[in-house]
This record gives sequence, C-alpha cells and structure tokens, in this order.
Amino acid sequence: MSTVLTGIGIGRGVAIAPAHLLLPAPEPPADEPAAANADAAIETVRSAFATVSTQLSEAAANAAEPLSSVLEATAMMALDPTLSDDAASRIRDGVGPVTAAAAAVEGVATQLEALGGYMAERATDLRGIRGRVVATLLGEDASSSAALATRSIVVADDLAPAQTSTLDLDLVAAIVLSAGGPTGHTAIIARQLGIPCVVQAVGALEVAEGTPLAVDAASGRVVVDPSAEQIADLQSSVDREAALAADTAPGATSDGHPVQLLANVGTEEDARRAAPTAEGVGLFRTEVLFLDQATAPDAQTQTALYAGVLEQFPGHKVVVRTLDAGADKPLAFLSQADEDNPALGIRGYRLVRTAEALIQEQIEALAAASRAVPGTELWAMTPMIATPAEAADFARRARAAGVATVGVMVEVPAAALKAADILAEVDFVSLGTNDLAQYTMASDRLRGELSDLLSIWQPAVLELVATTARAGLDAGKPVGVCGESAGDPLMALVLTGLGITSLSMAASALPAVRYAVRHHTREQCERIASAALSARTAEEAQRAAAGLVADDVRTVLGL
Repeated sequence: MSTVLTGIGIGRGVAIAPAHLLLPAPEPPADEPAAANADAAIETVRSAFATVSTQLSEAAANAAEPLSSVLEATAMMALDPTLSDDAASRIRDGVGPVTAAAAAVEGVATQLEALGGYMAERATDLRGIRGRVVATLLGEDASSSAALATRSIVVADDLAPAQTSTLDLDLVAAIVLSAGGPTGHTAIIARQLGIPCVVQAVGALEVAEGTPLAVDAASGRVVVDPSAEQIADLQSSVDREAALAADTAPGATSDGHPVQLLANVGTEEDARRAAPTAEGVGLFRTEVLFLDQATAPDAQTQTALYAGVLEQFPGHKVVVRTLDAGADKPLAFLSQADEDNPALGIRGYRLVRTAEALIQEQIEALAAASRAVPGTELWAMTPMIATPAEAADFARRARAAGVATVGVMVEVPAAALKAADILAEVDFVSLGTNDLAQYTMASDRLRGELSDLLSIWQPAVLELVATTARAGLDAGKPVGVCGESAGDPLMALVLTGLGITSLSMAASALPAVRYAVRHHTREQCERIASAALSARTAEEAQRAAAGLVADDVRTVLGL
C-alpha cells in the first residue's frame, strides 16, 4: 500500500521515478591510531584538502550555473588553511590523521551552525568537503554512491554541493531530502534548474533503493510506491505543467491590467535560461561575483558581468540589486568585526559605513554597463534600507554616477512603515518578502521548523506588504515583489490585488503564475487580497484567498 511523506516543496514540478539513495559519507576508522610519522601524516592531510579543492574546481568548470558558482566557492573553502592547520595540530597531539581531518572540518561546521543565517547554510557545504577528504584519505571513491544508471529520484539526508557535483543532473528526476531547508543551496539549485524538490521529508531515508516514488513539489508530497491511479493523476499534472510552460505572453489580468512577470537571476547563464519566458529581470543578485573571492573584483570585471546579463534582455528592464553581503555573508577580502547578531549587522547598503569605496565602485560599474548596453533598461536598487535618509543617500550616489532609474529593497519593517517617505526619494521599491518575513516575525529564515512563522501569509507580514503597495499607488510609482512568495500562484493573485506592479521569481515558477493572473480580473484579485488581509491567522488567510479562486484555475494549478 502506498504511503505519503510530507515536507516543504521547492517549485511546482512533478516527477515519477525509482528512488536512488545516496549513501552517507565515509567515516574515519574507529579508534584510529596515531600516525607513526606525524610530519608525513600532516603532509598527506594537506594534500587531501588540496586534492578535494582541485576536484571541486574541475567540477565547477563543467557545471552549469548556479551549481558552478557554488562549487567554486566550496573549492575555496577546502583550501582554507584553518582546516588543515587544525588537523595538523590534532595529529601532533596523537589523533589519527583521518580522524583529525574530519574533526577539524566538523568543528568549523558546528561553529557555523551556531551562528545561524547564511553561515549555518555553509555548514552543509563544509560537511561535503569533510566527506570527500575522508574518502580521499581512505582511498575511496566519494562519488560512487551518486552514480545514476537511469533517471531517478535522489534521496538523501541532506545534499552538499560537493555531492551534487557528482550527479548527472540530466538523470535527476527529483530530489527528496529528510533534512535541508527551503533556502539552502540544494533548494536554490533545484529551483533555478526546475528540478522538483521536497526537503524535510521525514521518513525519506527509510525508503528502499529502487522503490517507485512520485514527487509533487507544489504540495510537498512524496508518494512511496504509488498506485496506478496515483501515477495517472500525477502524469496529468506533468502534462498540465508542460501546457502552461508553452504560454509566454506578457503578464496581465484577464481584463488587461498589466502585471510584469520577471525572473530572479544570479549569473549570465541564469539570465539566458530565463529570457524565453520572462519579461525581464526583477532581481539580479550581484553578490555571486563577490562572495568567496580572495580579492575584490575590479570595475572592469564587474561591468563585463553586468553587461552580459543586460544583453540577454534587449528592450526590457533588468533590476539589479547591489551587493547583499557583509555580516552573515562575509567577504574574504573585506575585514569586518565579529558580530553577535549578524542578521542585524553591517550587511547590504550598510556596507557604505565601513567599505564606502566598494559600494561606490559597484554603482559606477552598473552605470558603465548600462551605457554599454543601451537597448536594455537598467534599474538599480540596494538592499537593507531602513530609513528614508539611507534611500536618499543611495539615490544621490546612483544618479550622480549616471543610473537613470533608482530604487531600494523593502525588507525591514521600518522601511515598509515609512514606504511613502522612501518613495519620495526613489523611483521604485521592491519587496524582499523572505527577509521581510524574517525580520517581522523574528524568525531565522533558514530554520525549517519555523516555516509557519516565516510565511508571507502571516497577517503582520501581509499588512506590511499592503502598506508598501498603497504607498506606491499613492505616489504613482512601481512596487515589485522579488521574494520567493511571488512564485506562489495564489499569493501572486493577492499581490496583484494589493497593487503590486511586478512579480519576480525563479523562471520555473513563471508559467503557473502567468496562468493564475491571466484567468482573473483585477477586481477578482482585489477581492482575494481583501479576504486574505481580513484573516486573523496565516492559515485563515490562505484558505480565504483559495476559496475565491476561479474553479478552473484551482483545478489546473491544484490550489
């Protein structure tokens, strides 16, 4: 009899295929003896770290984005002398070399988990390095369990980039993790590549190798050994998703009210992949160029990268977010004081307080890229704005450099509450609903067990979105949403009803959102939004909105 596992779905895809379980990474031998020659053992361990780094760099060169950038960053982590030096110290203290290497990596991973936020996310990456180093020292093949002979659904506890690199992604029908989180690297990669994924699927590791699985990412369900009837239902979903993807018309309600449907990208490859279905870019994450770099990229390098993305969207707008780094997304080339609460520290535009030249150079590089690709509209915005004064400062710098259209992110409750004053300083704003929910609900966005609090359906979060949208309507200026909530077809109707003018999301989410918006009038969207705003709980808000969705849309999208 079929059983159903539930978790957090990433995207809307559906997949039916046999399970392929990734074996746990190898462990050091129990009671490993001390090395007979400590110096020789230390050199062997250092060589193992270097070998793993080289393997990951080679994998990055052969991988598509966003996996390529993540792998390159992980390769640099493997070369961090802190790891090999710690292992060397342990070896000299009499710890066996394999045990010492594993303990050194695990010690740093545990520290990162304690910091939370982006740093906790990197703990999984480090443990991927740990597994490879241990395998190298033991003379084992770290990728043997990842070999796929046929199209399969990959099942694991968690999936580090190092493990992902060993998979033939063309044969990965879906990914099911018993752990992980909706904003971890696996989820990001799956979302960008359109691979159905379910994380925090408790019980997934109890599935036997080769067991047929049916994954429905939209509902976060994994059916173990599905019946013929269940397979037929899911195959119908596959066919419907393919039909939705064939429609690439501009976003608009059924009565012609325009709602721009844009893509979130981080690289030129992302932009190239999104161009056929998106009307432009609503969030270009420029920090991909900066994170884990040993030195700051110069203005020429930045300009070339930005121009490469702009060239993918001639005649359309590309909204570029300036560097969202610092504090919980540290820059190797920028020395920052340790912070007890990095999510509330020097990040985003706040870097202008400690690294003004870095921010100024990026602004000038964006202006140069805009001049180099005149057929595309570059809209520049900056993250982590809390006051109108900060917005005015960024606007002054950007306009002086030659950026024509300037905006800011609304991710902090203070910015939403003062949206009218902020819009008096800039040309547009864009809501980052992931961080807005985190800061409003005082909940770490990487903690999956707090996902109910992090929902944009929470009444307090919805009210802040509505406040910002009203300020935009009053000012006659665009207000977009570029958080993952924009990719939820039901929430897209609410946002449209609130007066949001553009929705930006992973390219794989565009077809379903386009269908939902185009099958409702603006007035219907406004009624749906009003019902959601009137609810007292997140669950009530979602039910109230879903209850007003057109029957045919509910059927097609499974709402």
